Amino acid sequence: MPWKDLQKKYNRPENFFNRDLSWIEFNRRVYEEALNPDIPLLDRIKFISIFFSNLDEFYMIRVSGLKEQIAANVSEPTIDGLTPREQLQKIETALKPMLESLVELWKNEIIQGLKENNVFIHNLNELTEEENNLLNAYFKKEIYPVLTPLAFDPGRPFPYISNLSLSLAVVLKNPKGDKHFARVKVPNVLPRLLRVDNIINPLKKKNQGGGFSAKYIWVGDLIKANLHHLFPKMEILEAHRFRVTRDTDIEIQEDEADDLLRVIEENIRQRKFGNVVRIEVDKNMPGYMVETLLENLQIRESDLHIYDGPLGLSDVMILYDLPLHQLKERPFYPVTPKWFDEEEDIFSIIRRKDILLHHPYEAFKPVVEFIKQAANDPDVLAIKQTLYRVGSNSPIVKYLIEAAERGKQVAVLVELKARFDEENNIFWARELEKVGAHVVYGLVGLKTHAKMTLVVRKEFEGLKRYVHLATGNYNATTAKIYTDIGLFTTNEDLCSDVSDVFNFLTGYSKQTEFNKLIVAPLNLRNTFLKLVFREIENVKNGGEGKMILKLNAIVDPICIAGLYEASNSGVKIELIVRGICCLVPGIPGLSENITVRSIVGRYLEHSRIYYFYNNGNEEVYLSSADLMQRNLDGRVETTFAVEDEKLKNVLINNILQPYLKDNTKTRKLNSSMEYSLLQPGENEKKFNIQEWLMKHSEKAASKIKKAK
Repeated sequence: MPWKDLQKKYNRPENFFNRDLSWIEFNRRVYEEALNPDIPLLDRIKFISIFFSNLDEFYMIRVSGLKEQIAANVSEPTIDGLTPREQLQKIETALKPMLESLVELWKNEIIQGLKENNVFIHNLNELTEEENNLLNAYFKKEIYPVLTPLAFDPGRPFPYISNLSLSLAVVLKNPKGDKHFARVKVPNVLPRLLRVDNIINPLKKKNQGGGFSAKYIWVGDLIKANLHHLFPKMEILEAHRFRVTRDTDIEIQEDEADDLLRVIEENIRQRKFGNVVRIEVDKNMPGYMVETLLENLQIRESDLHIYDGPLGLSDVMILYDLPLHQLKERPFYPVTPKWFDEEEDIFSIIRRKDILLHHPYEAFKPVVEFIKQAANDPDVLAIKQTLYRVGSNSPIVKYLIEAAERGKQVAVLVELKARFDEENNIFWARELEKVGAHVVYGLVGLKTHAKMTLVVRKEFEGLKRYVHLATGNYNATTAKIYTDIGLFTTNEDLCSDVSDVFNFLTGYSKQTEFNKLIVAPLNLRNTFLKLVFREIENVKNGGEGKMILKLNAIVDPICIAGLYEASNSGVKIELIVRGICCLVPGIPGLSENITVRSIVGRYLEHSRIYYFYNNGNEEVYLSSADLMQRNLDGRVETTFAVEDEKLKNVLINNILQPYLKDNTKTRKLNSSMEYSLLQPGENEKKFNIQEWLMKHSEKAASKIKKAK
């Protein structure tokens, strides 16, 4: 069936969940982890921070986009039948009870739980007079110099309020009795929570003995208490916190950009001037102050969020660093696979056989070591790599710089359009260019999201290529908290394909056919649907059809239509979708053979694994891509089959099948877009997939140590 006919067959609003409402349900799962009393206290705080951080980004990108559509009078419904205005209303309705609940959780449970462990978050009136005096002295010395009060009156326009910054709206009265409005920004260089004992102890003798104890105050409270220093001879009538969120989605006309680096730098600067899409205020702010803010920020009351508690709870992640290990999940240290414990160079190890790494259960160190040895090895002639999100202190980029300095051919595709990582990537692009590396920024209109490294080495038999392909970024920090899979190989066909993709990215190659690599936007959707329809044919011919797809999001309507067709043909489909899922499961005559589960746990599920039963000749693919239009049509992505039977067995039996057994962190999706947490049966043991994988890795490491 042609793909257009397939989409048309299932193109009805009731067959699709709304993308943004599905994302809200993903963040609800994060919210539920924060509420879970069985999770250690500091991990619950971590989930509170993640929930609010996710929400900030959602407003900056998705909600801002909906508001732009409404402003442009767009009333066309999306595939699920909702107009932009309806989506926005449903988003706010879904979010309000969660926001209220989390603030109550913070005030009533989290603060109390911290107190029981000698961690106190005080109001200033709860401190002693001596402590307040010392804090006021600290304010004058360390905080006062960096504050800039901004007045608002006929001679001075309403001050610019930067994105996600916490501010104090202040109403003052001068000696003549005239009232004035001012804004004081809480600078981002200051921690939101000030450690009181760290400030006071240098001035006051430390208490001897006793266990760990910490006292905090909100920095905004200290600034508020000292506003008279900023406005001498003025009476402070009111001072209340507020926080603004702006539209930060960058739009780039690449075909008109002579210098993409310069254009993106300019867009980053413009990002902070985007339209306001949300204002958060504390509940004690009087109505006239709220109206002043709404009017001057040019937003409506519907853009207002009122909190009976702290604003910007994304900032509480600072508490996770407290040395209270009893309040966190047990520590886990990634295991280095036995192959890399051998005292030989990494190239001879990879030459012997393909190697799979499952992060964070297995260490990211071998990937860094691969680049390091390639940089130092005199026989390595060239290194080519794609970089999407590398982080601010990247060991990999440092070794690429070393390689270029040693005269090796280094070609790096740095994706400048990786959202919120643009500045990092611009910095590293410039550092690489300084040492003579070939730096390219990808293709016009496409982001390069593929994760590939190619090393060309001169050996006795001639030139040999070594490749690393992965589902996740070359980021040593996130590799400790994201689940991802990487493959080292010298497979000639794959190495040849990776060379061709690099030529496609850096030159004028028009190649569209590859030996084994599946490449978006060229053929990923078509290949995926062919594999789906092969399962359908196998069922029609009397065989069994079965698929397991583990991914971050499924949004693409054509791929969803293909899965509906497969379900209606009797193919059993298990979907493990961490985030957005626009497919509606469990509907008779549509998706009765499809189940959808989501796992939110200690680590962020990020790996993409595509399994097809293929009448017993099982095939497993790893990919950098999710089933979203942006991945399939707007990005360069790579998908590759794992053909080594042992590695295929690991992926199926040691990863995918155990994921389907999880009954502790798994939530199943129903046809009403509700997720319910799975519970172990009466005679069933609890099974937490992430805990199991940690123990599995530790056992393997222990066996290696004993053998040695």
